[in-house]
Amino acid sequence: MKKLTLIFLLCFPLGAIADGLPELGDISQTVLNPIQERQIGQQSMMQIRASKQYLNDAEISDYLNQLGYKLVQFSSEPSLAFEFFALNDYSVNAFAMPGGFIGVNAGLLLTTQSESELASVLGHEIAHVTQHHLARMLAAQQGDSLASMAAIAVAILAARNNSQASQAAIAGMQARAVQKQLDFTRIHEQEADRVGFEILQKADFNTHAMPEFLERLQRANRLLEGNAPNYLRTHPVTSDRIADIENRVNKQPYRLMPDSLDFHLVRTKLIGAQKTHADALTYFEDALTTHKRGNLIAQRYGLISALLRAGETERASEELTTLQAQVKKTPAAQNNAMLETLTGQVKRATKSPDTLNFYRMAAQRFPQHRALIYDYAELLLQSEQPEIAAKLLIEQIARHPSDTTLYNLQARSYHQMNLPFEQHQALAYSYAWQGNIMGAIEQLELAKQVGGSFYQLSTIETDLRELHEMMDARVKK
Repeated sequence: MKKLTLIFLLCFPLGAIADGLPELGDISQTVLNPIQERQIGQQSMMQIRASKQYLNDAEISDYLNQLGYKLVQFSSEPSLAFEFFALNDYSVNAFAMPGGFIGVNAGLLLTTQSESELASVLGHEIAHVTQHHLARMLAAQQGDSLASMAAIAVAILAARNNSQASQAAIAGMQARAVQKQLDFTRIHEQEADRVGFEILQKADFNTHAMPEFLERLQRANRLLEGNAPNYLRTHPVTSDRIADIENRVNKQPYRLMPDSLDFHLVRTKLIGAQKTHADALTYFEDALTTHKRGNLIAQRYGLISALLRAGETERASEELTTLQAQVKKTPAAQNNAMLETLTGQVKRATKSPDTLNFYRMAAQRFPQHRALIYDYAELLLQSEQPEIAAKLLIEQIARHPSDTTLYNLQARSYHQMNLPFEQHQALAYSYAWQGNIMGAIEQLELAKQVGGSFYQLSTIETDLRELHEMMDARVKK
């Protein structure tokens, strides 16, 4: 697909490779060049986005990317286009994919007790990418096409979360040999520790959080009598490895770094999501009453979210007033996009007369907060202002070209504007980014039937040709 191909190339330019060579030797680059690594990652992500495991929550994703890029800028490849995403899996794990894609399980987000602990895990995974560890594993499959390698990469992802799913994912793709390589070697892990530690240190996080997190997981492992957390199975921890990390850490002063409010809000959001609205109400009411379980602003945020889910809009509005009073007394909580998004949701639920104006101003203050933009676009469509929504969405898609929610909203705005060609084209991109190639082809064929300008039809023909090539590659792999 022309648009997708351009994105592959633009996201990972050839000049993105750092001058320094990895200590283990850059064997992978003799087989997989940077563009190929990125394409494997992109194709793998299409399958991941289409799976039930993918956590399609823009606020959680944006937080991970904000935190991740604080670390990436201190890596050996700061211009590499990383993408951090979450999985709706409450086991404790994280993993790296070729080309800069890093996944974090919801369970790991909840298990980390500080933002520095979470940063230590992300730094470790960033190191796996910049040292091209997974690319070396895939490079051994020299006879395979890029599409097959992408399938192998997804199999590795599955293995890191579920060994039975791994067997199913690998079956039929002539890649059984990769089963022996599913876990990083001890040397890979030690190198990722060293490089990740350096990244964590340069980014001014608490480096002591790295061994603290691993030691807590090891203690949990002993209590579970061998039923180790996934993170320990996919990132094998030895006493030598922990000793090496502690040796590096002990040379550094202990610095207690404050957690960001977003760290607490994201964890609160995940806690609420795994409970029924009734259980969530009980949990957050108890937390606020007993002053336990962490940040009070985050706890009230969780309570208001649970009240909205339960349809108790009047009480949600009352609690929002209390929350806003708390925020005024807390400088670090002011001008927070997640709290602003919650405020908008309460206004929409209570049908406040100033809701549209609120969103107009909020979108100007937080133009890159996608959850807020989703709600604003939805409100514009409900208010029959599709032209404004379409303009807003075009700007957002330029920032987030793989965001399928934006394409779906864009398709709805074009439908209201009676622009069927553009509507089908937007839906095609949404389907393609989710790996639904046949659905994308069907939408583009519908666009052809509607007709358009010479340029529009030429673009459709190019897109269709590329999509059919992708389908053929899937059949051959």
